[in-house]
Amino acid sequence: MNAELAADRQVLADLVRRFAGDEIAPNVQAWDDAGEFPRGLYARAAELGLLGLGYPEELGGTPASYSLKLPAWVALARHGKSGGVLASLFSHNIGLPPVVLHASDAVRREVVPPVLRGEKIAALAITEPGGGSDVAALRTTARLDGDHYVVNGEKTFITSGMRADWITVAVRTGEGRGAGGISMLLVPGDAPGLTRTRLSKMGWLCSDTATLHFDNVRVPARYLLGHEGEGFRMIMGNFNGERIGLAAGALGFSQACLDEALAWARERKAFGTALVEHQAVRHKLVDMQMRIASTEAWIEAVSAEGDALEAAGRHNAPEWVAQICLLKNHATQTMQFCADQAVQILGGMGFMRGTVSERIYREVKVMMIGGGAEEIMKELAARQMGWL
Repeated sequence: MNAELAADRQVLADLVRRFAGDEIAPNVQAWDDAGEFPRGLYARAAELGLLGLGYPEELGGTPASYSLKLPAWVALARHGKSGGVLASLFSHNIGLPPVVLHASDAVRREVVPPVLRGEKIAALAITEPGGGSDVAALRTTARLDGDHYVVNGEKTFITSGMRADWITVAVRTGEGRGAGGISMLLVPGDAPGLTRTRLSKMGWLCSDTATLHFDNVRVPARYLLGHEGEGFRMIMGNFNGERIGLAAGALGFSQACLDEALAWARERKAFGTALVEHQAVRHKLVDMQMRIASTEAWIEAVSAEGDALEAAGRHNAPEWVAQICLLKNHATQTMQFCADQAVQILGGMGFMRGTVSERIYREVKVMMIGGGAEEIMKELAARQMGWL
């Protein structure tokens, strides 16, 4: 890593640490209790340049490599201590990339800058009540009628689904089933016929999650992303960035669990001495650090490889996609282990609302499922490595 990149990473990580520690972490429990966080947080994150990180300068963003973004992602999780905040505050990172890459220039300029300024919220809608992992089987339809598409169907488990002003929706424009008939359509949040139902969850309590209902929703044809039938390829490519982000978040949350568990073990007395003086507790902490270190090294390597491949024009190289899948599983398993061990070290306090470890313990499973469940990641990795 060159000195300039290392310096930029440090500056960005420090900025994010202060923002997350001062403006997110102290409020997370209240936001969880309320079931949402203030919409003004988008504007604050935008003011610091965080919403635009990785987006083209002409659209109001700041171009950034995976390696540069990585410490920001990790710091947001470690010091913000809330997957719910991160999921909704940065839902545009899965909703906007297809727009940036495949929309017309006019649509890009209409949609992207207000989102990066924190004025509008963007979301991605792929999963349906009838299925999630089998993207090629989706049933929501978009029928061309003059200069509009008419959309019918449902999407569920949609992050920022209640608030989103722009929703990037996977639809079926072709006949029959299969990947070939899938397209991506940008749907305005105020389109007549679009209704939303809030969902209650085990974790991510301050992130709004919704089922979306499309009842003859008319969407201007100019909001088609790319061409009809190209949606499946867009979805698969979009997953790479999402999965690296999930791995980085899992690393940060693992570190947050270790931070809390170590502090507690140093302060809490049992049998006349601090918990950390007991070998059984020390070994739990060491096991946490061991998994964190391996995850950190792997994600650094995958990020650097991704930057090199992008520079070479090989964005979706099979060997890299396989590494992302394996990394995503490893990172979320590390998070699961660290959350479990932290709760065990905290004992009864680890079962109480308000502790970091209790919150992260409840958020583990959505990290292991979202963006591709463990079983799907293993299968995709095997295929990308040519084992099938």
